[in-house]
Amino acid sequence: MAEALTHARVLAIALPIVLSNATVPILGVVDTAVVGQLGEAAPIGAVGIGAIILSSVYWIFGFLRMGTTGLTSQASGAGDADEVDALLSRALLIGLSAGAVMITAQVAIFQAAFWLSPASAEVEALARDYMMIRIWSAPATIALYGITGWLIAQERTKAVLVLQVGMNGANIALSFYLGLELGWGVKGVAWATFMAEWGGLALGLWFCRGVFSRTAWRSVAAVFDAVRLKHMALVNSDILIRSVLLQAIFVSFLFFGSDFGDVQLAANQILMQFLQVTAYALDGFAFSAEALVGQALGARARAALRRSAVLSSFWGGVVCTVLAISFAVFGGAVIDIMTTASEVREAARVYLPYMVAAPIVGVAAWMLDGIFIGATRTKDMRNMMIVSTVIYFATVIPLMAMFQNHGLWLGLLLSFILRGVTLGWKYPALEAEADKPASGPVAAA
Repeated sequence: MAEALTHARVLAIALPIVLSNATVPILGVVDTAVVGQLGEAAPIGAVGIGAIILSSVYWIFGFLRMGTTGLTSQASGAGDADEVDALLSRALLIGLSAGAVMITAQVAIFQAAFWLSPASAEVEALARDYMMIRIWSAPATIALYGITGWLIAQERTKAVLVLQVGMNGANIALSFYLGLELGWGVKGVAWATFMAEWGGLALGLWFCRGVFSRTAWRSVAAVFDAVRLKHMALVNSDILIRSVLLQAIFVSFLFFGSDFGDVQLAANQILMQFLQVTAYALDGFAFSAEALVGQALGARARAALRRSAVLSSFWGGVVCTVLAISFAVFGGAVIDIMTTASEVREAARVYLPYMVAAPIVGVAAWMLDGIFIGATRTKDMRNMMIVSTVIYFATVIPLMAMFQNHGLWLGLLLSFILRGVTLGWKYPALEAEADKPASGPVAAA
């Protein structure tokens, strides 16, 4: 590969993503603070519920970010500039079309959401107002997944950082202005997000402007190539199945935890924030693996593929070690900041050691996810996730019967280990793929 694979290159890809992720929680805090100034409980609940419902639906389309990164990085590594450009068009078409479907189906989506999670009449009415505005930016939001994946594949993570900070910054400023200054309240916060998301799409397209000076992005033959479209569909469907199963594990964790009483449930919720921090911190290094492994596989460079995996995983391991030490030293203080309830503080401290262990036992799963996404070995990801999920559910129930909430946490950590072990078992076949001669899209077998 033309550019040397160095620690500096990995960090140049990863650090902007880590900084970008750090801005995500700020937005939720600001939106809550804005509606909190209205002096009523209902607007706070409405914005919270509305945002969760839309985020949950948007999450379904996360495959577009991951699939686009893997496919684009491989096309880039293979030197296929036309396919790189065509992939951007395909991702945009999928994102815009999916958003249009959401707009069309909004009534059914909202009804299903409130059937699953009912709220008071006042909160539900305000939440509907909020979502009926925000849903019109669904095409922009989902299309941005594709743009983000496309930029990551080409190691343009500084652009991703600027995009995220710019979008969130605009959202925050507009929320204060529309929500408080103009007195629009919940609707003002929704309009702020609507404008920020469409503005984000415009900025993202500007970052991709070089593509539009060429021809492949608008070539019907290139964009709608049947073989490549089928391959993209298979990759995305495999990632979707894998992601649904992963989400099932975390959702089941929350449901199972409710059986152990309100105090244990609250403690679990607080400790889950430690896992969120770990995920946000590791995303950057997993993304670096996606880009570099994909490029190496596209170039059929086995040594470069291995070095990409090793360097990215090394830094992922460093970050996880730092996080584990930080949780051990400062975790108790963080718990005290997050809750004033003495019984919840005490319970959370009992289970804090699981949070110290989580980054260490989970780093292999997180990094191998990035490696396999970059290689688009998504069939392996799907199948190993099925195996891991089955074993998780088969073991967590007896573990809870024996050790109650401790058993639940042991089961969750076991799911991390299972994902790492099963994907690690498939890794040699991934490397062997780089020795095969290129013949169309890299197989996801």
